[in-house]
Amino acid sequence: MSESEWQVIRPLLPVPAWLQGQCGRPEGYCHRVMLGAVRYVVDNGVKWVNLPADFPPFRRVHAFARRWQATGLLAEFHDRLRDRVRVREGRSVDPTAAIVDSQSVQAAANIPRATSGWDGGKRVGGRKRHVVVDCLGLVLTVLVSAASVQDRDAGVGLLARLREQYFSIRLVWADGGYAGRLVDFARSELQVTLDIVRRTDDTTGFVVLSRRWVVERTLSWLMRSRRLVRDYETLPAMHEAMVLWSMTMLMSSRLAERRRNAFIPRQPTPSS
Repeated sequence: MSESEWQVIRPLLPVPAWLQGQCGRPEGYCHRVMLGAVRYVVDNGVKWVNLPADFPPFRRVHAFARRWQATGLLAEFHDRLRDRVRVREGRSVDPTAAIVDSQSVQAAANIPRATSGWDGGKRVGGRKRHVVVDCLGLVLTVLVSAASVQDRDAGVGLLARLREQYFSIRLVWADGGYAGRLVDFARSELQVTLDIVRRTDDTTGFVVLSRRWVVERTLSWLMRSRRLVRDYETLPAMHEAMVLWSMTMLMSSRLAERRRNAFIPRQPTPSS
């Protein structure tokens, strides 16, 4: 984590209870070190036990990541970063439209059979992550299921979760896999319009489809994190957490303008 990223992240971190005079034991490591260790696992795809010696003990780092996922601190931190990015791009904090899609990934040997399956369409055995993004491609909510679960079946719980978290959502774009009874369910039960963006019959090869390309780009962003190339998480909830961790890395880098600053030419010194 660069210094510019830390300056962006620091004021957005949830405040521990012990710092507010409430119950709880003070943490043994600072948040910057722990966040850096978790980001290292997500970015490089290593096992927790293989964390470099420069980081805290892997059991402490794993417990930190698990605690943030279970208590909702990770989701809160992720949402604060997303709100900051939306405001910076001139958008309202509350989105009114979204795009939904899914991505099947192979499962590692440690994944239980009870939470994995076979995606016959894409010929992938493992799990499927269903994501809903805003018009900027930022993740609003994520749901991980077995790869055998159809998109329209998982969409019921996914859209219900989306509606519960973001009451301002009125329109959701999706592909043909979400057509059918899910459209009626979204309109009658959730008061959300599910617009199906279809490919035309005469379309051949790769074609950029309106609105759908936004979520496809987000799925490609997630694949930059090696931890998400395959599913290594025993619990589906931890896979969802890894998606949020990956997006926090992307958003913090964007807010810190690390990419633009990295290409600023170094000014020559008088001695040179």
